[in-house]
Amino acid sequence: METMTKSKDGFLGISHVALSGLRNWTAPVSPKSVMLARQFKAFLPPKNKLDLGDPWWIIPSELNIFTGYLSNNRFYPPPPKGKEIIIHRLLSMFHPRPFVKTRFAPQGSVACIQAISTYYYTIAFRIHAEFQLNEPPDFPFWFSPGQFTGYVVLSKDSSHVREFKLFVPNKRSLNVDMEWLYGASEGSNMEVDIGYLPQMELESTGPSVPSVIYDENGNVIDSRDPSGEPIQFVFEEITWQQEISWEEAAQKLEVAMYPFKKVRNRLYFSLACFTEASHFY
Repeated sequence: METMTKSKDGFLGISHVALSGLRNWTAPVSPKSVMLARQFKAFLPPKNKLDLGDPWWIIPSELNIFTGYLSNNRFYPPPPKGKEIIIHRLLSMFHPRPFVKTRFAPQGSVACIQAISTYYYTIAFRIHAEFQLNEPPDFPFWFSPGQFTGYVVLSKDSSHVREFKLFVPNKRSLNVDMEWLYGASEGSNMEVDIGYLPQMELESTGPSVPSVIYDENGNVIDSRDPSGEPIQFVFEEITWQQEISWEEAAQKLEVAMYPFKKVRNRLYFSLACFTEASHFY
């Protein structure tokens, strides 16, 4: 909190109550969780987006710079649906009230293929989401990381997840926006602050494994240990046939979120300096 300009109680009238949701959020809701590999099917590309770096929307944005923004005066996210469910579940490990669509554009989640093998994709993704840290009777407090990004190594039939990582980039000096209301109405005063979030990430502990293994005749030959330990499995090394760098994939996702960055205009200047006596033009 020392990176916030308004984090001290009483500074510019900031009260302890206003920041209570932030101060009390000291641990993730679920440090560990188990999910089914098939839930990550939401990250697979549509059939018309099978080229490296060709982005698609996992969760489409419903806002743009001309359509305004969603209400600030909300506490509870709407029930997730469709492909929103897996992203909502992942973000719920951090905090119980994630909003998978931000109040401001660009919203949503976008992805592209970073690498292709015979049976797997590496899919890079970027998510714009935020959290509501307060509940009534306190007023809303919005915690909005600049972005969540990451990748998933996923079989093409979504039956197996080899790797998964989601994180908030931390290479810039400021990477999270915070906004909070001082009243119950939409027109109430709002304070805004920015800060630095050193680490916020989720990472799979290992490849997904089956709970039961059958032979070619349908007989069970191995199953999960009664103690809950997964089946010990040896996975082959993946040979990637096509791939682009993480930096290139991240750039493709950024342009998908901010199309105006696609065109990089250059403005050239020529400087003419004429001297006549002691005057310069």
